[in-house]
Amino acid sequence: MTKTENKKLWLAALKPPMYTVAIMPIIVGSAIAFYQTEQFKSLIFWLFLSSAVFILAWLNLSNDVFDSETGIDVRKAESIVNITGKKSLIFIISNLILILGIIQIFAIAWLQNDSTVLLIVLLCCALGYSYQGPPFRLGYQGMGEIICFITFGPLAIAAAYYSQTMHYSYVSLATSIIVGINTSLILLCSHFHQVEDDLAAGKLSPIVRLGTAKGAQIVTIFSLAIYILPLIYTLIGVMPSTCLLILASFPIAYQLITHMLANHSEPRLIRNSKYIAVKLHFFSNLLLAIGFILASG
Repeated sequence: MTKTENKKLWLAALKPPMYTVAIMPIIVGSAIAFYQTEQFKSLIFWLFLSSAVFILAWLNLSNDVFDSETGIDVRKAESIVNITGKKSLIFIISNLILILGIIQIFAIAWLQNDSTVLLIVLLCCALGYSYQGPPFRLGYQGMGEIICFITFGPLAIAAAYYSQTMHYSYVSLATSIIVGINTSLILLCSHFHQVEDDLAAGKLSPIVRLGTAKGAQIVTIFSLAIYILPLIYTLIGVMPSTCLLILASFPIAYQLITHMLANHSEPRLIRNSKYIAVKLHFFSNLLLAIGFILASG
């Protein structure tokens, strides 16, 4: 293997684009808080943001370890465990990274003399573990998208908003539905190219259960919901009109929808759909956050 090929393999294994999943809920939740209070606690924000990155790194690494135990990743070249061949070491590193992330949340709790954010994040971690970790392995029962929605939608947005304001908001709750759907979409798209491996390992993902054609229709519905909900929220006064900036990201959603509908049954062609979904997640949520910030004051 050449150095270039090795570098590409490690980048695929470390999944740097996926960290948008951790970062964007913190940005959106904090933007909503700024919109409603015109205050921004920079230290809290950066502590939370870096903690989220650490926690997602733990989730990615530990999931590679858990998947190696079921054999589902036997043909997955970009698995950290497969690249290094050191499952135990990867598991230890993942847990050390988790501890670093939790320490920063402890710091937020200490600074604010309030354990609410800590409790929410611990719940998120528990749900994250239940996704692939034994004895639960709920992702193997097709519940991954639900866990993803709850963890990176309502819970993450609530924690980010609360860390800035120390109270809750119906605006943040309504917005979290958009972010949650957006995040679940990434996971949903990741199943299409690995149906055979999932079946062999006994993983009943939504695509295994429903088939790729129905799965592509669900991707379409999820993608459109990301834009329909802001339109509704703006009309009923939940969101400021500036949040309709999110519509500027629709070309990415259109690319995902057309690509999925045309190639859903072709593993080689559909493999990149999750990266289109990641791109959609990043830009749509970024524009949503900017919309809230522009409406402040």
